[in-house]
Amino acid sequence: MNGPLRASVVGAAGYTGGELLRLLLGHRDVHIVAATSERLSGRHLHHVHPTLRGRTSLRFSRVDALPDCDVVFSAMPHGESAQLIDALRARAPLVIDMSADFRLRDPAAYPLWYGHEHPRPDLLAHACYALPEVDRRRIRASDLLATGGCVATAAILALLPLTRAGIVDADQLTVVDAKVGSSAAGAQPSASSHHPHRSGSMRSFSPTGHRHSAEIAQETGLGRVALSVTAVEAVRGVLVTAHVPLRDGAIDERALRELMRDAYGSEPFVRIVHGAQGLHRHPEPKVLSGTNYCDVGFERDPHAPRAVLIAALDNLVKGAAGQAVQALNVRAGFDECAGLEFGGLYPI
Repeated sequence: MNGPLRASVVGAAGYTGGELLRLLLGHRDVHIVAATSERLSGRHLHHVHPTLRGRTSLRFSRVDALPDCDVVFSAMPHGESAQLIDALRARAPLVIDMSADFRLRDPAAYPLWYGHEHPRPDLLAHACYALPEVDRRRIRASDLLATGGCVATAAILALLPLTRAGIVDADQLTVVDAKVGSSAAGAQPSASSHHPHRSGSMRSFSPTGHRHSAEIAQETGLGRVALSVTAVEAVRGVLVTAHVPLRDGAIDERALRELMRDAYGSEPFVRIVHGAQGLHRHPEPKVLSGTNYCDVGFERDPHAPRAVLIAALDNLVKGAAGQAVQALNVRAGFDECAGLEFGGLYPI
């Protein structure tokens, strides 16, 4: 193909859409040709996303004016991508959806976890869960990619080395506890994200039944997983702590360390945080703001047959827009790190 890929972003006015635009504008192999918002059509992108000021003169357009292009990214709310999927696929041979609409392969899971029948169940088996560390081969072969949820992404990356090694006690419950920042609630004001309700708050908003449970079970193969999610006073970030029951005698601390290094030693965006001393001895979301990294830590409990896994990421980047760009890079055969080189700021 001559020249950069022509890309459109549908639903570009939200936090995820803005983050995706920021990343794509720094991607040497991508040219943004459209960014849609029905509400803001005609306004410059930087009126909503101030970090884009001076980087692009593009204006929001309507989705019915979407041009033909090489890839369409959908950053629309859950439920809307599936309604428009035929129109999006008519405009580009590759669609990358950042909602939950195509993450789950079983149509019966949608009424259970999302409260509605899936409008296009025929496409679910065709779609690919697009977390590159899970299966790059499938990403390369698919033209409908579905990026993972932010909490699910952190949990899956923490758990996957142990589940693949077959050392988790499948008869026991794996407990995943997640802390999330307010940007995970989206850009539209709500009671959960409104500042007076959020300031100084630590609120368990989903002690049971969180939707990302289905993704975690699907991608790790864990039959018994319980997820709880708590909102904390931060804007960006996800911190997952997973309590994983181990088969008796399955693994010690040293072998656990080797297992994690074997799994992620060559991964460009997963870093092992273990053995450090002092303040930064465990993964923490704050130092990952704006980056596509997921930091993973672990400890083998010396008093019980369990491992404690810790994973941190920026929910808007590795948990959403950065994952989508990374998946595009894999699918298109680009350098996997293209557009994702930012390494973070410290202190912030």
